[in-house]
Amino acid sequence: MIIGITGTNGAGKGAVVEFLVKERGFAHYSVREFLFEEIRRRGMPLDRNSTNTVGNDLRKLHGPGYIVGQLLARAQQAGTNVVIESVRSLGEAEYLKAHGALLWGVDADRHTRFERVVVRGSGTDRISFEEFCAQEDRELNQKEAFGMNVLGVMRMADHVFINNGTIEELDAQIEQVLATTQ
Repeated sequence: MIIGITGTNGAGKGAVVEFLVKERGFAHYSVREFLFEEIRRRGMPLDRNSTNTVGNDLRKLHGPGYIVGQLLARAQQAGTNVVIESVRSLGEAEYLKAHGALLWGVDADRHTRFERVVVRGSGTDRISFEEFCAQEDRELNQKEAFGMNVLGVMRMADHVFINNGTIEELDAQIEQVLATTQ
């Protein structure tokens, strides 16, 4: 089984991935980590602006499904169930679905998500609420084929988890969806 994960920043994509890895033995492949490899190679700062720039550059240069295509090729060598985290462009979603993947979305209230990213505290998360909103607005509905369009990808999802509650509530939602897809 191949599952692509999309969603808004701080919604709980990582929590879904963690459940699939720990509870179901999925192998994990991350678009963000793939982009960080390229950002480091280019000597750029490891921040959200760099991930956006590099991701758009790679999709523009190699095609809209390039990044997830590279991850899927790595994943297929693993020969196990796979989760690919942080699908953000329509081309990536289309590529995964064309290769038999399910697509799951994760969303939550914007203020809840901001609070989560503050607690998470990664290098790309040290921002004000205003900057958080501005970054998200740039990622939600870009019109270029290579750009990020989280809203469009979420509309393509086979299932969208609303994660405004506890981790236990999210885990129960995941279990319920898995029970109907296997």
